[in-house]
Amino acid sequence: MALRLEDKQALVEEVNAIAASALSAIAAEYRGMSVAQITELRAKARSQGVYVRVVKNTLARRAVEGTEFACLKDTLKGPLILAFSREDPGAAARIFKDFAKGNEKLVTKAVAIGGALYGPADLERLASLPTLDQARAMLLGVLQAPAAKLVRTLAEPPALVARVLAARGKAETVA
Repeated sequence: MALRLEDKQALVEEVNAIAASALSAIAAEYRGMSVAQITELRAKARSQGVYVRVVKNTLARRAVEGTEFACLKDTLKGPLILAFSREDPGAAARIFKDFAKGNEKLVTKAVAIGGALYGPADLERLASLPTLDQARAMLLGVLQAPAAKLVRTLAEPPALVARVLAARGKAETVA
């Protein structure tokens, strides 16, 4: 069923609003996938805060205009599904990477992040980015390491004296 002009305008506005606030975007070809498989992909994406939408290419080109994902325009050819990560830049990449393991018909065509266009090979790099919680934990570990080392260094001389005195006491009781 064809969309009316008002429906098309609403769709373009919706996708444009999502793209304007998204952190990364992925365009993948879904040719040959069943409706059940696409529904499963959408459910996984929704649970991770990723917006997934099948949009006609002409409407998608209009929707990404004026956003940092305008670089995707030239790659929008064929039956594509668009995914926009809104909270975590690597969320959409992780979902598509995991989903593609069991469904070889989902083929990544383009990855965009920060206004730069990357090829399908860079999906792995984007998927390996840590989540916000993981990044915070890594930063905390880096910040905590010098303080922990300082505490160990300051505690070592008294511990060494205690070990020497204990050894001396044992030597005297044996003799």
